Amino acid sequence: MQPRTPLVLCVLLSQVLLLTSAEDLDCTPGFQQKVFHINQPAEFIEDQSILNLTFSDCKGNDKLRYEVSSPYFKVNSDGGLVALRNITAVGKTLFVHARTPHAEDMAELVIVGGRDIQGSLQVVDSDRPERSKFRLTGKGVDQEPKGIFRINENTGSVSVTRTLDREVIAVYQLFVETTDVNGKTLEGPVPLEVIVIDQNDNRPIFREGPYIGHVMEGSPTGTTVMRMTAFDADDPATDNALLRYNIRQQTPDKPSPNMFYIDPEKGDIVTVVSPALLDRETLENPKYELIIEAQDMAGLDVGLTGTATATIMIDDKNDHSPKFTKKEFQATVEEGAVGVIVNLTVEDKDDPTTGAWRAAYTIINGNPGQSFEIHTNPQTNEGMLSVVKPLDYEISAFHTLLIKVENEDPLVPDVSYGASSTATVHITVLDVNEGPVFYPDPMMVTRRENISVGSVLLTVNATDPDSLQHQTIRYSVYKDPAGWLNINPINGTVDTTAVLDRESPFVDNSVYTALFLAIDSGNPPATGTGTLLITLEDVNDNAPFIYPTVAEVCDDAKNLSVVILGASDKDLHPNTDPFKFEIHKQAVPDKVWKISKINNTHALVSLLQNLNKANYNLPIMVTDSGKPPMTNITDLRVQVCSCRNSKVDCNAAGALHFSLPSLLLLSLFSLACL
Repeated sequence: MQPRTPLVLCVLLSQVLLLTSAEDLDCTPGFQQKVFHINQPAEFIEDQSILNLTFSDCKGNDKLRYEVSSPYFKVNSDGGLVALRNITAVGKTLFVHARTPHAEDMAELVIVGGRDIQGSLQVVDSDRPERSKFRLTGKGVDQEPKGIFRINENTGSVSVTRTLDREVIAVYQLFVETTDVNGKTLEGPVPLEVIVIDQNDNRPIFREGPYIGHVMEGSPTGTTVMRMTAFDADDPATDNALLRYNIRQQTPDKPSPNMFYIDPEKGDIVTVVSPALLDRETLENPKYELIIEAQDMAGLDVGLTGTATATIMIDDKNDHSPKFTKKEFQATVEEGAVGVIVNLTVEDKDDPTTGAWRAAYTIINGNPGQSFEIHTNPQTNEGMLSVVKPLDYEISAFHTLLIKVENEDPLVPDVSYGASSTATVHITVLDVNEGPVFYPDPMMVTRRENISVGSVLLTVNATDPDSLQHQTIRYSVYKDPAGWLNINPINGTVDTTAVLDRESPFVDNSVYTALFLAIDSGNPPATGTGTLLITLEDVNDNAPFIYPTVAEVCDDAKNLSVVILGASDKDLHPNTDPFKFEIHKQAVPDKVWKISKINNTHALVSLLQNLNKANYNLPIMVTDSGKPPMTNITDLRVQVCSCRNSKVDCNAAGALHFSLPSLLLLSLFSLACL
């Protein structure tokens, strides 16, 4: 079988524009004629008039603009349709869109004899079997977006069902095949590529705003400020997306209405005025707003436009030095006071938001003792001069400072700091009645505790800083927690009014603290405070004591140890341990009790035999190591209890058993009372 003749495909693309109807008015706005018929010549000649269109918005046609559906034609402002270059074929239909701020309308131009680009695509097969049918498949037919194209199954005519948008889908890949009456494929599929020819239906858009640029004042002519670029969704291979830029408006328009220029192709904005006109301090407003227009069709009148605002800031440079508002400043301060005493004011013409305006102050003379500091107030730019070390009127009643002011940022090379960038501050110190001062402070003495009442400890010394006022000073006790001290109000002699006790709760780590006042005779009087620290040396004046004083033991205990005794002494070494433990005046013939030394502070009390259930008082004598030593006798109460079946019963041990010496002493005491 010979192969069938291949399908012959002829592809034409329609361009569809939507028409906007104008409202019915007394004067009907729009084109006076909606449809024109033009015979297709052998060639449309460039700039040769083809026909005249008449459009009216009934308001004078202000800002009338025309747009043609083909990029090869334009409409002049008088309504004349001309070709932009020599053209031999343009299709069957053109559309002209006219608009003003008040109305718009569309006119249709039918090219008689032109190639049909509006109707359909025709698929022809000269050797197609009888009763066979055409079938169309692909994206836009039976694939999403479905139903855009359809084919006449008998004639092979492919038609478009709705408007195409190249910016959504630029190319459709379809397939055509022939089938028999049962749907079986006879031939194909053969690819059919539908290319959507671009129409200039997208305006340029500035998508990257806000657009803010900066240029330094005094910049040379031609300085690039920023770049403005727009986007056009139309085919970048055509003039539909070929953009040109221009500046439509500048606000403000002074000192020149043309401060800037924009490169029509690149979108670069540059300065075009002399550096002298870019002076931020003389400008009415250092911020300029430019309305930038981007137009497609390479800037032709038929091109669509889009606009954006460019904000250009004239940035400050440090071309003005700060200047003091006065050459000399005055300030007064009381002696002994600290804080801000005066604010130094300056003027600076530079931008207050920059380091070219912010001031930095320095004391360059008159501050050898570093008694003064100066800081900048960030809100007002003033210099806040402060006293940081109290001043003494008696040393110096007057001070003179030399202050310099500079900017945080360096000055430009042709500007320098002058004489007005320095100022003098005269400071007067006011005399105040100052309190007397103790010397030394604190005052320290060392004494043995228990010294006799009336002993002199020391004589305090306080002087009055107000040496020029010749005032007298009186003394008094301010704080004496234990009430041990007295001070002579005239000469400041301190003596004791009670025994000093190192072991007193008012003594901390052997040191007793007291406070005294010195009061001058000023009006009003001023007071000074002095501290006395008395270190107390230890004396062996505290006898040791034992612990515990009660013990229990079982009457049948195999271990005859009764209790471990400890001893303590409030005194300090060497007036404390080692301690000596003894049983005082033991009278038990068979040596029932025994005490044994464990270490310097503890001893063991034990029995030499079991005792009957009872309470026993055992006198314990403990002696410290002081010279002379001190002794204390304390009764240790020993309870001998009955211990049976893990139960301890001491209740029957009620009767006291005394040692023989204790009984003799009790008998003698009873006889003495008869």
